[in-house]
Amino acid sequence: MKKLSIIFLSLVAATAFAAAKVVKRGAPLSKAAATPLASVLAEPDHYTKDAVIVEGTIEKACTRKGCWMELVPAGGGDGVRVTFKDYGFFIPLDSKGMKARAEGVTKIDVLSKDDADHLTSEGAKLKRNADGTAREVSFVANGVELTK
Repeated sequence: MKKLSIIFLSLVAATAFAAAKVVKRGAPLSKAAATPLASVLAEPDHYTKDAVIVEGTIEKACTRKGCWMELVPAGGGDGVRVTFKDYGFFIPLDSKGMKARAEGVTKIDVLSKDDADHLTSEGAKLKRNADGTAREVSFVANGVELTK
């Protein structure tokens, strides 16, 4: 019975450790406090030069390579598509639903119709203009940390 208790406790500890495993990609994150994602989205021009940390839940991710993710605040609301600096790293294809911390800057672009079509085909949610183009506020991350 004692041996069974030890095995059970070992399994519980191993499961708890595995559940809290952090997947790290790109550059290590700084120790800076997170900036609310809603603040970044409300005034994206203020966050284009100096890196900040944002946090949220991955609502969608690239289904082909893991080359982008859509991050939404934990309580819901508008999200942002996060890409990875210089196409330098990818996230696991099964990242949807994971909690994420990302450090980087905002980027504001007008996407061509072809680029918007491509992203939409991968699952991205864009607000399209009448001509098929899309104005996009995105976040370019130097590094990310994901947890289940």
